[in-house]
Amino acid sequence: MAKERLDKLIASTGRWSRREVKTLVREGRVLVDGRIAGSAEEKYDAESCRVAVNGEELVLQRYTYVMLHKPAGVLSATEDGRGRTVLDLLTPELRKIGVFPVGRLDKDTEGLLLLTDDGELAHALLSPKKHVDKVYYARVSGRLAPEDCAAFEAGMMLGDGLECLPAGLEILAAGETSECLVTLREGKFHQVKRMLAARGKPVTYLKRLSMGSLRLDDTLAPGEFRLLTAAEEAQLQR
Repeated sequence: MAKERLDKLIASTGRWSRREVKTLVREGRVLVDGRIAGSAEEKYDAESCRVAVNGEELVLQRYTYVMLHKPAGVLSATEDGRGRTVLDLLTPELRKIGVFPVGRLDKDTEGLLLLTDDGELAHALLSPKKHVDKVYYARVSGRLAPEDCAAFEAGMMLGDGLECLPAGLEILAAGETSECLVTLREGKFHQVKRMLAARGKPVTYLKRLSMGSLRLDDTLAPGEFRLLTAAEEAQLQR
């Protein structure tokens, strides 16, 4: 693992900001491998060094990964003057770390949202070149039919000129109100809603179930979150 600055490593615990860490180091309250740290700018490997603050040994990790079950009515942003954001649902410790949402869900859309401070992984998950599948459950007004599935599979050009890559549409139930799973390999603005609306089936409810290998933990109620397991982290990195 690449070495990181001491202040960043300690701040990754969420207990102190990097400015606070610098103060702790100046006051001689930080030990690295049993020795008083000389500078907050010194670099160490989080997996091989032992760091203690005020006599307490810390559990260090380079990045933090949070799975959130985003509820409706909350914005996928780090700050916004129009209302609550997903960061408002986290603990103060996680907010201090500086995690941010990987991509966006519409304000009225629920489901899986990953938050992290790992910019490289976030870029890879969102890059169109990587083709990371995102699966959504949708309820729509109107009867879905095989012709709709074929239109999604062929790729669509919407009325406003938006070109959508081929996508998956699996009908779960068809009637006056239909249910379906939509699989996208891109994430354009309101894409699921716009594609279904173009087929005359406006969305009444939308929930993201998965992003790549990461699936929403069905034990998380809307608004709840947890850290990823080591296995989930490893799968995402692959």
